[in-house]
Amino acid sequence: MTHAHLSTWIIALILFFVALGLQKSGKDKVVHMILRLFYLLIIATGVMMLFSISNIDLMYVLKSIVGLWVISMLEMILVRTKKGKKTTILWVQLVVAFLLVLYLGLSLPLGFTPFM
Repeated sequence: MTHAHLSTWIIALILFFVALGLQKSGKDKVVHMILRLFYLLIIATGVMMLFSISNIDLMYVLKSIVGLWVISMLEMILVRTKKGKKTTILWVQLVVAFLLVLYLGLSLPLGFTPFM
């Protein structure tokens, strides 16, 4: 399940930047809807991984919350960019949340553990 979760994250990040690039031409609707589908897949695989753990540690719950924070920042950046509003603080939050979720994901025992 870890590979499915990681793969959906990678594809979602690629789709995010594609949708961001296509916004200027106004052809981002289909890509944005596919990206939203991948948000749901990320959440579904994350929930399945969370419930597959026998002893749920608080750090896994924290990682889940930060992962939802990353997804919300991705969506908010796309929507606010489309409306022509400032997104600087959202980009900062995205970087902080992404680095935090990446560290938590790589340091917890489930999945890959290069920091252990």
